[in-house]
Amino acid sequence: MLWQLIVAILVGLVAGTITGLIPGIHINLISIFLISLSAFFLTHFSPIVLVIFIVAMAITHTFVDYIPSIFLGAPDQDTALSILPGHKLLLKGRAYFAIIFTLYGSLTALLIILLFTPVFIYLLPIIYPYVTKIMWIILLLASIYLVSSEGGLKKQDFLNNYQKKLWALILFLLAGFLGIASLNLNIKEPLLPLLTGLFGASNLIISIKQKTKIPKQKIIPLKKIKLRKKSLTKASFASIIASPFTAFLPGLGASQAALIGKQASNIEDQREFLFLLGAINTIVMGLSFITLYSIQKTRTGAAVAISKLIPELTFNNLLFVIGTIIISGITAFFITIFISKLTAKNIHKIPYSKLSLIILVVLLFLTTYFTGLRGLLVFLISASLGISTILLGIRRMHLMGALLVPTILFYLF
Repeated sequence: MLWQLIVAILVGLVAGTITGLIPGIHINLISIFLISLSAFFLTHFSPIVLVIFIVAMAITHTFVDYIPSIFLGAPDQDTALSILPGHKLLLKGRAYFAIIFTLYGSLTALLIILLFTPVFIYLLPIIYPYVTKIMWIILLLASIYLVSSEGGLKKQDFLNNYQKKLWALILFLLAGFLGIASLNLNIKEPLLPLLTGLFGASNLIISIKQKTKIPKQKIIPLKKIKLRKKSLTKASFASIIASPFTAFLPGLGASQAALIGKQASNIEDQREFLFLLGAINTIVMGLSFITLYSIQKTRTGAAVAISKLIPELTFNNLLFVIGTIIISGITAFFITIFISKLTAKNIHKIPYSKLSLIILVVLLFLTTYFTGLRGLLVFLISASLGISTILLGIRRMHLMGALLVPTILFYLF
């Protein structure tokens, strides 16, 4: 049994690295494939072995996936306003720094997950029934706050940026309508074309059109890439404030949580924000497994897969899951450093537009293969909305209306 668990972690690390590096190959696809073959696997392995594989893969993915997120699909300087700070640093030759700061956040997230585990186990079952009754109100208020934050929340900013806020609202609602349509088109994997188009293909298309050139990237020893204690404390505090809510509130993603944490802690430094993004990404994934144990609710695709393998997690199983989160996270930290350094050394040598075009073709193929022509249509419309946010200089997080609007309506009606 022990050797099976060790092998499950190792294979999960490899799978999470692959899903993290290749856009379009998400952990949800691997999880669905595993569930479809679960009858075969369960004749050779116990359910907990498959669960450990999924946990290791999912946690590794949260560390590694910032490599393609930062290194691929960067626009030029003129349209970089709506893109992650990591892309801005890429265009300045500092992408490796950006990756390292997200890794610091993800590594700190492991400790935060441990701190929140007893809170989720004992308090979440008590408060969640009350939260469910007002879920649509919470999500609606969060949506209003996020849209109004576009361009700034101060009175002067609000007046000067009313056009941006209006565009943010329009794009939020359009994404919401698209989300509702996608979920009702009888597409096998509706989120694949929807999210891939909104957040992946749109960047790639802009990058291809603008013929973006990537400068040579700077690499310095890890020990010289530091956050001041004040910055570390501020960013950690922001992630502690924002992450727990996204771990059990449906529809809210890491980007929205990051903005809430940023506003709450007054984060302005790019390094602090990247740390915050990395931390939230890993915390949300890790706490989704604790949420599954605590209230039997699934917040992520990985948690859904686990719920199908083991209808009810036992406390002993939870201990295995927590141990896997820590082991996988620490290992993934070093894996990501190695790959990001290798990528940073060579990314400027690669024809960037051609690389973006190849990845876009791969995404088109995967979307068509898994979701058919309807999924391809959703993909194209989603990409159009994503391109609109970039050209208008609007934060792409508003496109999460694709999930928030259907979720609000679900709890309202």
